[in-house]
Amino acid sequence: MGSTQHPRRGNTRQRIQDIALELFAEQGYEKTSLREIAERLEVTKAALYYHFKTKEDILISLFQDLTRPLDELIVWGRSQPHTLETKQEILRRYSDALAGATPLFRFMQENQATVRDLSIGETFKGRMLDMLELIQEPDASMKNRVRCASALFTMHAGVFALKDVEGDPEEKRQAILEVSIDLMSQAHRVTP
Repeated sequence: MGSTQHPRRGNTRQRIQDIALELFAEQGYEKTSLREIAERLEVTKAALYYHFKTKEDILISLFQDLTRPLDELIVWGRSQPHTLETKQEILRRYSDALAGATPLFRFMQENQATVRDLSIGETFKGRMLDMLELIQEPDASMKNRVRCASALFTMHAGVFALKDVEGDPEEKRQAILEVSIDLMSQAHRVTP
C-alpha cells in the first residue's frame, strides 16, 4: 500500500472501498455515483476524488487489495515441496483469503458484465489456473484434474450456495474446506 507515512489515509481509502461496495450491493454498480459514495461517507466529492478518480478505480483497488493474499499464497505455494501436506495447507490458506474477500466475490457474482468489462475477470481466471497448478499433479488424469478443479469450485460456490442455509458461518467454512481437501487429497492418492 505504501502509505506508512499517512496511517489515516489508508483508513479513509478502506472506508471508501467498504462504503462503495455496500452501495454497489444495495443499488447496483451502474446506478451508484461517486457523489452518493461521498455523501454516505460524509466527505466532499473533492476529498473522495483525492483517493479515487472514478468508481472503476475504487473497484479495481478493492480487487487488488482483496486478492493480494491470493497472489502471496501462490508465490508461497510455488516455493514449497509439492507434497500432499503443502497442498492441504494451500487450501487452508486459500479458505482464509476467500473469507476476507467474501463481499467482493458476492459483487463479482452479481455483476458479471461489469467484472468482464473491467478485465478483472481475466486476472481472476489466471489466478485460478495458478491455484490449480499448485494443487494437482503435473501428470494428473482427467478425473483427478476434475477433482482438483472441483476442490477450488467447492470453495467458491460454497460461499454462495450456503449463504441462505441455516448454520454457523464458521462451521460452514470448515465444512467447505474439509470437502475441498477431501477432493484434492483423493486426486493426490489416485494414480492415473
